[in-house]
Amino acid sequence: MQAFLSTQQRSTQLADAIASAPHNYRVLTGERPTGALHLGHFFGSIIERVKLQQAGVETFIVIADYQVITDRDAMGQVRDHVHSAVLDYLAAGLDPQSTTIFAHSMVPALNQLMLPFLSLVSEAELHRNPTVKSELEASGRALSGLLLTYPVHQAADILFCRGNVVPVGKDNLPHVEMTRLIARRFNERYGQVFEEPQALITQSPQIPGLDGRKMSKSYSNAIALGMSADQTAKLIRGAQTDSDRRISFAPENRPGVSALLTTAALCLGSDEQTLAEQLGDAGSGALKKLATDAVNDFLAGHRARRAQLAAQPGLASEVLARGALTANEQAEATLEQVRATMGTVY
Repeated sequence: MQAFLSTQQRSTQLADAIASAPHNYRVLTGERPTGALHLGHFFGSIIERVKLQQAGVETFIVIADYQVITDRDAMGQVRDHVHSAVLDYLAAGLDPQSTTIFAHSMVPALNQLMLPFLSLVSEAELHRNPTVKSELEASGRALSGLLLTYPVHQAADILFCRGNVVPVGKDNLPHVEMTRLIARRFNERYGQVFEEPQALITQSPQIPGLDGRKMSKSYSNAIALGMSADQTAKLIRGAQTDSDRRISFAPENRPGVSALLTTAALCLGSDEQTLAEQLGDAGSGALKKLATDAVNDFLAGHRARRAQLAAQPGLASEVLARGALTANEQAEATLEQVRATMGTVY
């Protein structure tokens, strides 16, 4: 607990430093394109990225397509998911002229950094990573080499572009610590190349899925940003609540009711208790209508912009190509310095 409080204090100091001198910092962030982006992504990360961009912080966003297969057999509809993510980024206000948006598979030099980085960590250290353990448990499959090395791939994501700030929630702090460890060990073994990145702990709210569990594409409980208003209404109508007409916020005892309250509260800029008191004995039907209207009103502008962007053929591919050009230049420069420092230039 004390260690986290110290990390949180450093994060607060970092946030102040970024606000004072944003051009001294470079951010790396991203996600796996395993499905459509949803409200959890919007409140959990996309809003923060737009704020960093507006503040003048150079930002790299990796759409980690290779990491789709860390815990599954095939890539599925990865191309559609990648293009869909780009449209949501643009609709939310991310500008590809100032924010670099790219996919893993488009930057070979980034992935080549995995080899020297893997030599710097032990198998035991990889097995201890919380994400590796949780993803393995959720998949119900044998541990693949790619999943085991997932933390090292994330380190390569951050270090290839010389990212010195990584926005993360509390649960993802071990990934930043692993990246710092790899950077430190590389510098100690071969010579000074990498700055140890710092964690910027986000205060983004945790938005539950419609069943009360974490909002996740794999649970089919997520409100996708690109859904139509009718699709959103249908999904919320089908959410499980209970027979008690009195609306109350009790996440442990009433997960479905509480999840709808949280969803509506976030979209309305309110809080769950206030909405519960307003609804009183109106029942789950009134709660579902409130949540539906709140989400559809909140996302109306985003969805309109997204539709306009989607009507431009080839736009997502153009954005990715532009981002890949910048990312490749940076990755190749970093790899060249790594090879020179290691003595593997022939």
